[in-house]
Amino acid sequence: MRFQFATASAALAILLTALMAGAFFAFSVGVMPGLNAARPSSAIGAMNAINQKIQNPAFLATFTLAPVLAIAAGVLLLTLNQKTAAWLFFAAAALYIVGSFLPTAAINVPMNNNLAKVKIPHDVAEAAKVWNDYSGRWTAWNTARGVFSSISVLVMGAAVYLWGRNH
Repeated sequence: MRFQFATASAALAILLTALMAGAFFAFSVGVMPGLNAARPSSAIGAMNAINQKIQNPAFLATFTLAPVLAIAAGVLLLTLNQKTAAWLFFAAAALYIVGSFLPTAAINVPMNNNLAKVKIPHDVAEAAKVWNDYSGRWTAWNTARGVFSSISVLVMGAAVYLWGRNH
């Protein structure tokens, strides 16, 4: 039974982390460039709407459960005497927490909250300044979140490979 739980935890951890990496990637290469091409006042309004709607059960569960399941897989793998694979899952969880979860909480969400407080300027130049101040920094940190999530997926893939080789 532990093997089945370890397998399920590992598979779900990889899936959820890959979904997050994809979401971050899509924002950095598609959503933000698209908003950057729009009128700044429209970009501000659209991003505020996105930030409200992304706070939904599917996104929040995916975002928060990814590292929890990686840690669960690591614990279960330890009980199966798969130490190397276990520690790789722990490392993957740490990468995700440090590189994706913490920047979200410390940087991207506070930036989103600050943008939500802005009264969209009618002046094009003022709106452009607000958007440009937000967009570049937000996208850079979002890209970092995507990179860390992607590396986390790769580390979990290596763990599964080693687990399969040693099983």
